[in-house]
This record gives sequence, structure tokens and C-alpha cells, in this order.
Amino acid sequence: MNWPSLVRRNRIKNRARDEAPKRDWAAAFAVWRATARRASLKLLIVGSLAAGVWALDRPVRVISMDGTFQRVSPGQIEKAVAPFAKAGFMSADLDAIQRAVEAVPWVDHARVQRRWPNSLHVAVVEETAAARWGESGLLNTRGRLFVRETSHVPAELPRLAGPDGTEAQVAARYLAAQGRMLEAGMRIAALRLDARGAWEMDLDSGVTVRLGRRDVDARLDRFIRTASQVIAHRLADVNYVDMRYSNGFAIGWRGAPAPGSTPGAAPTPAKAAAAPAAAAAET
Repeated sequence: MNWPSLVRRNRIKNRARDEAPKRDWAAAFAVWRATARRASLKLLIVGSLAAGVWALDRPVRVISMDGTFQRVSPGQIEKAVAPFAKAGFMSADLDAIQRAVEAVPWVDHARVQRRWPNSLHVAVVEETAAARWGESGLLNTRGRLFVRETSHVPAELPRLAGPDGTEAQVAARYLAAQGRMLEAGMRIAALRLDARGAWEMDLDSGVTVRLGRRDVDARLDRFIRTASQVIAHRLADVNYVDMRYSNGFAIGWRGAPAPGSTPGAAPTPAKAAAAPAAAAAET
């Protein structure tokens, strides 16, 4: 056996075992130093940003706004914004300000922006009243009841009514029916949904059309195609048209001396009153 070679190999192995912990410690230290450097850089950046925000977060001096302001006053908007503006130019919560402004009566939606160096700008879009709801409520173009009680109701608005919570449903049916009625040369002045789910509409000519609870769209089609043609030249004499029959309709004449009934597609003027919704009529 070559003892000198064996001794040299043992020395190399022993040296490798002695240097391994040193290499592990050096690698761990390098990783720690890189991590500490990155953390320090992040803290420096965050600190710089915080210092910048603190330096820029000056008090809000100006609240500017634009909009039509027919129903909403600039003073109402300024009052809604003021509590949030105290937080400062940079720290003011724009989303919270927007919600506060949109809570003002007659505000449909708003947009809030920062304007350098110390102002907030609020753009306001007012609600558009598309219909009356009940006696003094107002619906917007999306069928949302945005005013429950108002002292000024535009007379030209259609009158919609129904149980609480049905505002969107009634508005949707009105919008769908009104377009078809206008194409036929008629206009809906009022639309009602009662507690039983029955529909009834008034035309601007003063004629009431009873549509009932079932097959409302089909009954409306039948009224436009058939019944409206029958009454077109005698609107002043017609009180109501009842479409709640399976194969026809009934006409109620104004000033009729006694009720009678003749369901069908073309009641004659000699029949003073057509069937009120009775046994022959469906719901």
C-alpha cells in the first residue's frame, strides 16, 4: 500500500470537511445580505412615497363643479363634499365623495377628480324624470323611483302605479308598450298594475284599455291590430275597451243608459254598452 498517497487523500478529505461549513455560512450570509438590501430599498421607496404624499396632502381650498343644476344646487354639492375635503388633497376618499354626492336628491350620478394643486372637481348629472309614480313619486329612465314625494310633478309625464317594489316592472312594460302604441298613432297616458297582477292602461284620448293578468302582450297586440281600428273614429264616445276575452273584446260606451254585453271584434254603435268584465271575460 502506498502510504504517502493515502495520507494525501485523507488530508484533502479532511480539508473539504473543514471548508464545507465555511462555504455554507458564506452562501447564507450572501443571501441574507441580498434580502436585507432589497428590504432596505423597499423601505426607502415606501418612505419616499409616504413623504411625498405627506408633502402633497395639503388642505383642499377649492371645490369646483359642473352640471346643468336645474333641480340640484351647487350649494347642496358643496355641502356633501365638505366633510371629506378636510382629509386633504391626496387623502380625500374620492369613492366616498362620489357616494355622498349621488345621495343628494335628483343626482343621477357623479364623477369626482383631484385637480392640482389643491382642488376637487365634481361633475354632476341630474336625474331625468321619465314618469310619475303614484300621486307624487318620480321614476327615472331606468325605472328607478328616485323621488317618493315631490310638490312639483310635470303634468306631461305618464302616470304609472303598482304595488311597492314593482316600479321597475311597471316601467319596463310601459316602455315596451309605448313604442308599439306610438307606431299605431296612440299614446299611453297611464299604466296601472293592481295587487292581483292585472294590467290596465289609459290612452291620452281618455279611453281605458283593460288587459288583465294573462297573455298581456298578446292582448295588447290584439287591441292594436283590431280593437283600435274599431274605435278610431269614435274615441270621444268610448269609455273603455275590455280585452280580457279569449277571442274578442268588449267596448263600454260613454253615457250608456244600461249595461249590456256583446263580446266580439266589432260591436256596433247601436249597442249602448258592451260587456263589463263579467262571467264571459277572462282575468
